[in-house]
Amino acid sequence: MDLIRYLNEHFHDKKALLELSKIDEKTLHSLQQMGVMPKCSYKLSLNLQSDSFFGLHHEEQEVEYYAKGYVSWLAIINHLPSKEGAYTVFSNRYKAAIENLKLLGHSSSNSKLTSELDSHIKQEWQHFLDGIYGLCTKSGLPEDIAAKEFSIIEINELTEFDELDAKQLEKLTLAVNLLDKASSPFAPHERLKSSRHRLVNEVRRKYQLKQ
Repeated sequence: MDLIRYLNEHFHDKKALLELSKIDEKTLHSLQQMGVMPKCSYKLSLNLQSDSFFGLHHEEQEVEYYAKGYVSWLAIINHLPSKEGAYTVFSNRYKAAIENLKLLGHSSSNSKLTSELDSHIKQEWQHFLDGIYGLCTKSGLPEDIAAKEFSIIEINELTEFDELDAKQLEKLTLAVNLLDKASSPFAPHERLKSSRHRLVNEVRRKYQLKQ
């Protein structure tokens, strides 16, 4: 039941997503088939049995869960229903987020964030459509995705050093806090395997970083 509580707290099920977005299931499916709307991040197959005065009752159902940020994404693509247009919105928002993070003091010479940024964003777009980032970021939106990827790159670069000086520790703290802010809490059964555990919890413990 911990999983269901987690999903109900941090995600919208499909019914809620449709109601909040004011679209029907057929439109949602069409946008997904078109390749502009992400798939669900979780799908539960429920086998339910109840026992009451009226006897036993059994039913089976599937419940899809979507990142809460997808309500705002649907508001955009429902008026811009082309794959090229949707990708342009995603790419522009991703790039703007990267530039904003640089202004906040984040930095890396990794080619994913420099010369190969366009090809990197194309890969991110596919992960976005597959529902992966709806699972592992808080909003599932380009801004959190860019923050997650930028911070992971920074953390991996810095933790390759045997020892870190004060400036490097400050940069590491900034990166870890960014990842903490952008990442989802993850479902109970996923937490010990998650990037949050490995790159936030464990890095904070190892380097004694302040939140």
